[in-house]
Amino acid sequence: MSVRQYELIYIVPPDSTEEAIAEVHTQVATVVERFGATIERTENWGRRRLAYEINRQREGVYVLEVINGPGAMTAELDRRLRVLDAVIRHLIVRVDEELSVAERAKANRKAAMVARRTKRGLPPEPTEDEKRRREGEDDDMEGGLESGFRAGGDR
Repeated sequence: MSVRQYELIYIVPPDSTEEAIAEVHTQVATVVERFGATIERTENWGRRRLAYEINRQREGVYVLEVINGPGAMTAELDRRLRVLDAVIRHLIVRVDEELSVAERAKANRKAAMVARRTKRGLPPEPTEDEKRRREGEDDDMEGGLESGFRAGGDR
């Protein structure tokens, strides 16, 4: 049984009370505990406009749950959330693969930077002096680009 990370997003009607939202969270927590999984965090994104009308609703309260657990748990969560009247829509997405791909890409970029710097005879990591100088150059570049152009395309 491998532990994976999932994001569960569900939408409840905009007129739902805090108690109704807490009840849905309790239902999710019950399923998660039964499978020996954990809820890493819960974020209430609040009331937002829906992309399209669902059951004559134009808005909904979005809630994000980040869950660490086995794959079998998602099928049970999906089944439970489908039958709950308090949930308009829900989506479960596995995110641990994307996180590992991003970490590998970051490590590859860092290794390439170290290789370039050592090839040039520089230390592998930029010094504090270089970092400060680079920040100063970025500030100058932003102001310089905007001030070089006038409205209407004239120079």
